[in-house]
Amino acid sequence: MPDPDDLIAAATKVRLRAHAPYSQFQVGAAIRGESGALHIGCNVENVAYPEGTCAEAGAIAAMIAGGDTRISAIAVIADSPRPVSPCGGCRQKIAEFADGDTPVTLATTDGHVQHTTVAALLPGAFDQDYMTKG
Repeated sequence: MPDPDDLIAAATKVRLRAHAPYSQFQVGAAIRGESGALHIGCNVENVAYPEGTCAEAGAIAAMIAGGDTRISAIAVIADSPRPVSPCGGCRQKIAEFADGDTPVTLATTDGHVQHTTVAALLPGAFDQDYMTKG
Protein backbone atom coordinates (compact mmCIF):
# COMPACT_ATOMS: atom_id res chain seq x y z
CA MET A 1 0.00 0.00 0.00
CA PRO A 2 1.38 3.46 -0.88
CA ASP A 3 2.26 5.70 2.06
CA PRO A 4 -0.94 7.58 2.92
CA ASP A 5 0.75 10.25 5.10
CA ASP A 6 0.63 12.95 2.41
CA LEU A 7 -3.06 12.22 1.83
CA ILE A 8 -3.85 12.42 5.54
CA ALA A 9 -1.91 15.69 5.82
CA ALA A 10 -3.77 17.22 2.86
CA ALA A 11 -7.15 16.02 4.16
CA THR A 12 -6.34 17.38 7.62
CA LYS A 13 -5.52 20.81 6.22
CA VAL A 14 -8.56 21.10 3.93
CA ARG A 15 -10.88 19.83 6.70
CA LEU A 16 -10.37 23.15 8.47
CA ARG A 17 -11.93 24.93 5.46
CA ALA A 18 -15.18 22.95 5.70
CA HIS A 19 -18.40 24.91 5.82
CA ALA A 20 -20.24 23.07 8.62
CA PRO A 21 -22.19 25.70 10.60
CA TYR A 22 -25.11 23.35 11.28
CA SER A 23 -23.49 20.05 12.28
CA GLN A 24 -20.08 21.42 13.32
CA PHE A 25 -18.76 18.15 11.81
CA GLN A 26 -15.88 19.09 9.53
CA VAL A 27 -14.63 16.44 7.11
CA GLY A 28 -11.64 16.54 4.79
CA ALA A 29 -10.79 14.22 1.91
CA ALA A 30 -7.73 13.89 -0.29
CA ILE A 31 -7.36 11.82 -3.43
CA ARG A 32 -4.23 10.82 -5.24
CA GLY A 33 -5.04 10.59 -8.92
CA GLU A 34 -3.29 8.26 -11.32
CA SER A 35 -1.08 11.17 -12.38
CA GLY A 36 0.20 11.43 -8.81
CA ALA A 37 -1.51 14.79 -8.24
CA LEU A 38 -3.39 15.40 -5.00
CA HIS A 39 -6.99 16.60 -5.13
CA ILE A 40 -8.79 17.80 -2.01
CA GLY A 41 -12.31 18.44 -0.83
CA CYS A 42 -14.18 19.38 2.33
CA ASN A 43 -17.83 19.13 3.29
CA VAL A 44 -19.99 22.13 2.45
CA GLU A 45 -23.30 22.22 4.30
CA ASN A 46 -26.40 24.06 3.25
CA VAL A 47 -29.30 25.14 5.45
CA ALA A 48 -31.40 22.85 3.21
CA TYR A 49 -29.52 19.79 4.51
CA PRO A 50 -29.83 17.45 1.52
CA GLU A 51 -28.23 20.10 -0.68
CA GLY A 52 -24.82 19.94 0.99
CA THR A 53 -21.71 18.35 -0.50
CA CYS A 54 -19.60 15.67 1.15
CA ALA A 55 -15.82 16.06 1.30
CA GLU A 56 -15.30 12.96 -0.82
CA ALA A 57 -17.62 14.25 -3.56
CA GLY A 58 -15.78 17.58 -3.54
CA ALA A 59 -12.41 15.85 -3.88
CA ILE A 60 -13.71 13.73 -6.76
CA ALA A 61 -15.00 16.85 -8.53
CA ALA A 62 -11.61 18.54 -8.02
CA MET A 63 -9.89 15.42 -9.39
CA ILE A 64 -12.00 15.44 -12.55
CA ALA A 65 -11.57 19.21 -12.95
CA GLY A 66 -7.82 18.72 -12.52
CA GLY A 67 -7.67 16.25 -15.39
CA ASP A 68 -7.37 12.94 -13.52
CA THR A 69 -10.02 10.29 -14.08
CA ARG A 70 -8.96 7.48 -11.72
CA ILE A 71 -8.37 7.35 -7.98
CA SER A 72 -5.20 5.56 -6.92
CA ALA A 73 -5.69 6.25 -3.18
CA ILE A 74 -8.02 8.25 -0.94
CA ALA A 75 -7.99 9.45 2.66
CA VAL A 76 -10.85 10.86 4.74
CA ILE A 77 -10.49 12.53 8.15
CA ALA A 78 -12.88 13.93 10.76
CA ASP A 79 -12.92 14.80 14.45
CA SER A 80 -14.75 11.66 15.51
CA PRO A 81 -14.22 8.95 18.13
CA ARG A 82 -13.33 6.40 15.44
CA PRO A 83 -12.28 6.72 11.80
CA VAL A 84 -15.19 8.09 9.79
CA SER A 85 -16.40 6.09 6.82
CA PRO A 86 -17.79 7.67 3.65
CA CYS A 87 -21.58 7.71 3.35
CA GLY A 88 -23.25 5.28 0.97
CA GLY A 89 -23.53 7.82 -1.83
CA CYS A 90 -19.85 8.69 -1.60
CA ARG A 91 -18.89 5.02 -1.52
CA GLN A 92 -20.65 4.63 -4.88
CA LYS A 93 -19.02 7.82 -6.20
CA ILE A 94 -15.58 6.56 -5.15
CA ALA A 95 -16.28 3.16 -6.76
CA GLU A 96 -17.04 4.94 -10.05
CA PHE A 97 -13.44 6.16 -10.27
CA ALA A 98 -11.48 3.47 -8.39
CA ASP A 99 -10.69 -0.22 -8.55
CA GLY A 100 -11.85 -2.51 -5.78
CA ASP A 101 -8.32 -2.84 -4.39
CA THR A 102 -7.75 0.93 -4.27
CA PRO A 103 -6.45 1.84 -0.79
CA VAL A 104 -8.73 3.88 1.47
CA THR A 105 -7.38 5.46 4.66
CA LEU A 106 -9.89 6.58 7.27
CA ALA A 107 -8.57 8.75 10.10
CA THR A 108 -9.48 10.80 13.15
CA THR A 109 -7.95 14.10 14.15
CA ASP A 110 -6.45 12.45 17.25
CA GLY A 111 -4.47 9.91 15.23
CA HIS A 112 -6.60 6.79 14.91
CA VAL A 113 -6.20 5.30 11.44
CA GLN A 114 -7.97 2.48 9.63
CA HIS A 115 -6.79 1.08 6.29
CA THR A 116 -9.28 -0.57 3.97
CA THR A 117 -10.15 -0.80 0.28
CA VAL A 118 -12.94 0.43 -1.96
CA ALA A 119 -14.31 -3.14 -2.31
CA ALA A 120 -14.40 -3.59 1.47
CA LEU A 121 -16.36 -0.33 1.81
CA LEU A 122 -18.82 -1.20 -0.95
CA PRO A 123 -19.11 -4.91 -1.64
CA GLY A 124 -21.26 -5.64 -4.66
CA ALA A 125 -20.86 -2.12 -6.03
CA PHE A 126 -23.13 -1.20 -8.93
CA ASP A 127 -20.77 -0.75 -11.87
CA GLN A 128 -20.79 -0.50 -15.66
CA ASP A 129 -20.94 -4.30 -16.01
CA TYR A 130 -24.61 -4.06 -15.02
CA MET A 131 -25.20 -1.79 -17.98
CA THR A 132 -23.82 -4.24 -20.56
CA LYS A 133 -26.17 -6.74 -22.13
CA GLY A 134 -24.34 -9.97 -22.62
